[in-house]
Amino acid sequence: MYKKRVLIQCIIIPLAVGVVSALLSRGGMEAFAVLNKPPLSPPGWLFPVVWTILYILMGISSYIILTSGAAPQDIKRALTTYALQLAVNFFWSIFFFRLEWYLFSFFWLVFLWALILLMEIQFYRIAKVAAYLNLLYLVWVAFAGYLNLGIWWLN
Repeated sequence: MYKKRVLIQCIIIPLAVGVVSALLSRGGMEAFAVLNKPPLSPPGWLFPVVWTILYILMGISSYIILTSGAAPQDIKRALTTYALQLAVNFFWSIFFFRLEWYLFSFFWLVFLWALILLMEIQFYRIAKVAAYLNLLYLVWVAFAGYLNLGIWWLN
């Protein structure tokens, strides 16, 4: 029962980060709707679906790391990087949607991508499956970078 509760908490944390970030940046969605977007831009409804899946996978992977039985200092380092990338992720939506800082947001995404890569490396050393669960996240943020830069360029 304890492990199930910890798993649920691990999943709720990134989901809560995503929900709060979305609520704080919601006002910018009207402006986003009228922006020129680059080719391959997905429909708006797809973003919350993908982010929900990614946040759930992040939570599961953090649980795997937390309960891995690896050296405590390795777990702490990996989960610190995880928390940092989650915090950086939180602010991107606010910078992009709410403040409309498109170029700054692109560089923020590059920073986020680098943190995710570092997290991937740290997770891989502890539990490969935890790293694999975040590969889609790494790819999605790279794609988001393309979209972000395209929006800045076209607007």
